Amino acid sequence: MYSREEVKQLKELFWTKFGQFMSLHLSADEDKVNWINYKTGIKHLYFKMDADKRQAKIAILWSQPDVGIRDLMAEQFLQYKAMLHDLLGEEWEWDLNGADEYGKPIAQIYKTMDGYSVFKESDWAELISFFKPRMIALDEFWSSAKYAFDIFK
Repeated sequence: MYSREEVKQLKELFWTKFGQFMSLHLSADEDKVNWINYKTGIKHLYFKMDADKRQAKIAILWSQPDVGIRDLMAEQFLQYKAMLHDLLGEEWEWDLNGADEYGKPIAQIYKTMDGYSVFKESDWAELISFFKPRMIALDEFWSSAKYAFDIFK
């Protein structure tokens, strides 16, 4: 069992190493990008990566408080579903009426990988191999699709 401080340090170390590894890659628009804290330019719309002791998850997540706008964003993503899955090379889960750990309404499109722990350094290569191509594909998707979301700025 890890203390709260050990958990924080291990997660920070993993994300620092992942960020260093990804810093070698430019965005689809040939820009430097902070892959860990990817900026979509749309308030309440994020590309989020997370890992814990059992699972890794990457997601497009939107937490727009206005349900009508959140639904419009979902419709917009649905129009781009085929392109998104084509660039990702796989199908992702769609949860358009979910809630976060605090009960706040969210919508998300996500992929998980079970059986790997951010607390085992021996799993880090697998975690990086999970996140890297998907984050690069999300960036490529966003490079093309972001203009359709300008109405949400």
